[in-house]
Amino acid sequence: MRNLITNKCNYSLPFMGRVWGGVFFCLLSTSSSSFAQSIKVNQVGYYPSETKVAVIEPTVTAKSFILKDAKGKKVWAGKAVRTSVSPFTQKVRQVVDFSTVKTPGTYTFVAGKEQQKVVIKDNAFADVAKAGMKAFYLQRTAMPIEEKYAGVYARPAAHMDNKVVVHQSAASPLRPAGTVISSPYGWYDAGDFNKYIVNSGFTIGVLLQAYEINKAYADKMNLVIPESEDAVPDYLDEMMYNLKWMITMQDPYDGGVYHKLTTPNFEGFEMPANCHQTRYVVQKSTQASLDFAASLAQAARIYSAYPKYQSFVKDAVKAAERAYAWAVKNPTAYYNQDANNQKYSPKVNTGTYGDMMAADEFFWAATELYLTTKQNSYLEQAKAFMPQSYNVPTWGEVSGLGVQQWINQSLLGKLDGIDFPVEKMKADLLAFCDDCLLRIPTSSFNAPHGNREQDFPWGSNSEKCAGQGIALTYAYTLTKDHKYLSAAIADADYLLGRNATGYCFVTGFGTKQVMHPHQRLSEADGIEAPLPGFLAGGPNPGQQDIATVTTYTSKAADESYTDDMNSYASNEIAINWNAYLVGLMMTIDAEMSK
Repeated sequence: MRNLITNKCNYSLPFMGRVWGGVFFCLLSTSSSSFAQSIKVNQVGYYPSETKVAVIEPTVTAKSFILKDAKGKKVWAGKAVRTSVSPFTQKVRQVVDFSTVKTPGTYTFVAGKEQQKVVIKDNAFADVAKAGMKAFYLQRTAMPIEEKYAGVYARPAAHMDNKVVVHQSAASPLRPAGTVISSPYGWYDAGDFNKYIVNSGFTIGVLLQAYEINKAYADKMNLVIPESEDAVPDYLDEMMYNLKWMITMQDPYDGGVYHKLTTPNFEGFEMPANCHQTRYVVQKSTQASLDFAASLAQAARIYSAYPKYQSFVKDAVKAAERAYAWAVKNPTAYYNQDANNQKYSPKVNTGTYGDMMAADEFFWAATELYLTTKQNSYLEQAKAFMPQSYNVPTWGEVSGLGVQQWINQSLLGKLDGIDFPVEKMKADLLAFCDDCLLRIPTSSFNAPHGNREQDFPWGSNSEKCAGQGIALTYAYTLTKDHKYLSAAIADADYLLGRNATGYCFVTGFGTKQVMHPHQRLSEADGIEAPLPGFLAGGPNPGQQDIATVTTYTSKAADESYTDDMNSYASNEIAINWNAYLVGLMMTIDAEMSK
């Protein structure tokens, strides 16, 4: 495990950081300093015109508070507007609103003897959005990550995946077990070095939806990647690197899609170039085929505007239709790793992304295929599988991606004359968001997220917080009622430090930083600071790693987090989580920039 940075931030010291890929991020962690524990704020930045709230822990006895500017001049003074009581620990915290301060600048929030840095600025979330997207470049496989694009995080090419073996579970008459195929490109999925179609398809879906509704903003995003000089936006070029891998995962003979490309067992905490296990493609599954069909059909529509990718577009539509047809013929070919391991060799013990229901995948895939091909058969399939209510999408329940896509197309004016119950979908989404708003007045951290036990599953920072925030931005777009946008920003504030742990959960940002994510690249590279721009999973009272992780300090739902590289249950990173991070931060910043 890397040693913690020993520097402790004091406000007499200048803010130290580095410019990387056009993004400024802080290199110092202050996890041991008292103010980071007692004053909880968004540690990245507040928008001048938006709500600005600090939450004060009960360890602070002060009942009045001040804000000083960079010169030490008092610019605001006040008391808490309310107290909040934690449903998990019964801690009574003070909620302080200093929204009347609107001038951009760097300030110090003072509570008795405690203090915390506060930043107010335009484009407050722009750097996080860009770093979150640039992080995908750092996850690329099968190519060197070069110093001119990655700075100190450069590394040699590894996992070329040009000699991948067809596993016994994936064998077919024309591709028997042991067949060697080529399946290069793609992103490492999470803290491990494998590639999974279910999560890749979901990730592409989230990112492309965010792109389509924020196109002008995303097109200007300079990620400083190898493709930056071409005529295609960097945002789309980065996703193409993963799409090129996905299309290699289809069996060319029957159209089914392999569930994952993996080693039999997780690699150790080594750099990729030191890892040499044989890699396999494993079982074709219904969910993988449908997620593949949905994301490839979606990509075909968006990339059709660019001459560079015309060949891909044609291939993607054909591949998506063949994958959907395979799923129709094999509607219950669910991935069951335990059952496979009883029948096939070698046994595979990596991430499962298993799911015992496919109606949601059929709905999303039929939606995207209809919108791309305009074939009525897909429209009828989408109607048949339409969900009864709106749920924030997850990799295992993707119907929300279909719902959001229908709403997207409605907002873009592309559904004229199409018979589909989009108004019901809008009403369902608004009902979900209205329920979120009801939780803010009594919440511990002035956000819709974080005051209920069900807010804290594995990866709580992703769909439960960031995904919820994206839903709230849809509600704002539909109604133009600012309360929804403010609630989405409050969820972002939670991720950026105003939470029970006091951590800014995005690596490379904040005054109390995540330094030891469960990510092999960050742990094995010998560099003090982890790769920047990654969203940590977040509090998880399940503590599924408790047998090997001894650093948890609380079992309370919203405090059940540890910045420990061994903590895969609370501190891993994943591409789907980063997709939500990018979608939320980009959508908010694009809206606030108008």
